[in-house]
Amino acid sequence: MKVPIITSVAFAFCLTLLSPQTSMADEVGPELDPVLLQMIRDDAVHEDLNLEPEQISALIEFLPQVDGEWFRARNYPTVKRLATIDQLTSNLRSSLQQILQPDQVKRLEQLECQALGTRMVLHPDIAKRFDVTEKQRAMFVGIAEQTDKAVAKVQQQAKDGKLDAKAGGRKIAELQKTEREQFVKALTPEQTELLPSMTGKTFNFSKIKRTYPMAPELESEGVTWLRGTPVQLSDLRGKVVAVHFYAFQCINCQRNLPHYQAWHADYADQGLVVIGIQTPELSSERSADLVRAAAIKEGIEYPVLLDLKSSNWNAWHNTMWPTVYLIDKKGFLRRWWQGEMNWQGNPGEKDMRGTVEALLAED
Repeated sequence: MKVPIITSVAFAFCLTLLSPQTSMADEVGPELDPVLLQMIRDDAVHEDLNLEPEQISALIEFLPQVDGEWFRARNYPTVKRLATIDQLTSNLRSSLQQILQPDQVKRLEQLECQALGTRMVLHPDIAKRFDVTEKQRAMFVGIAEQTDKAVAKVQQQAKDGKLDAKAGGRKIAELQKTEREQFVKALTPEQTELLPSMTGKTFNFSKIKRTYPMAPELESEGVTWLRGTPVQLSDLRGKVVAVHFYAFQCINCQRNLPHYQAWHADYADQGLVVIGIQTPELSSERSADLVRAAAIKEGIEYPVLLDLKSSNWNAWHNTMWPTVYLIDKKGFLRRWWQGEMNWQGNPGEKDMRGTVEALLAED
């Protein structure tokens, strides 16, 4: 029998991971990507599942019940993050049981297995179906941990400038390939025979665009709009939105401000909306008059709000000044950048501008 090729999908939302609900040896082991949360929001997945318009509407209506907390969980301590992701995944799965037909649920389970790749056998529910033994689990965990350490080393080398991105990508791909081969080799013939039914027809995960949560809604508590009229992100569907957090006396923020203004000038007529959120760091940044005067001095022409009680900062669980988030026409986060975009010659603004243009070009 020919063993199907199973590849793991490198979803973008890599900081929040799926926590196993139980463990065969009271050991969580390597964290798994929360693939259900990630892929369920994408059009390509909806098409593969043959979802009806009313099913998609019901799903989109439900997502805000999990997405805000999922996004904030990216910065939680590990134990809290894993517990949160676990509960949100369970809530989503329960809702999908009501929205989807049985055949759609089965297909979605196959897509989950494909997305997890050979690491699917580390998930407790899937491990039970494969009848994974304690010895096998220990072996799989060891292999995965070894891969993760090697990948982390490559990523650090790239971060330190000792390895370019393409070379690093090739190294990581080779490490992942080796892991898959080791996992498959460790399966029994009976387990191998289960693979086709568990994964189903191969899905092209490269078609997936949306793997991040819906953007948190803008909060009004303690907020004063200094430029523009109050608006909700839900009112901006069909627009691409750039939301940036800043403090007007922060030098790194000041260096980013001309870029945001340039985006507004270049793309507002194409459907881009830029919104600045000034969350105070220093006491002087709590003055509406000073914040307004600084915005005028910087030549800011887009809407700006003063987040005096940090209600938006907290809702987004933001951690750094400056940070900018890009939101697509359907309200989903697609990319964000923390810090000065062109720090030490980094072409960050160019990269983010390219993302803005790509999002504007989407239907």
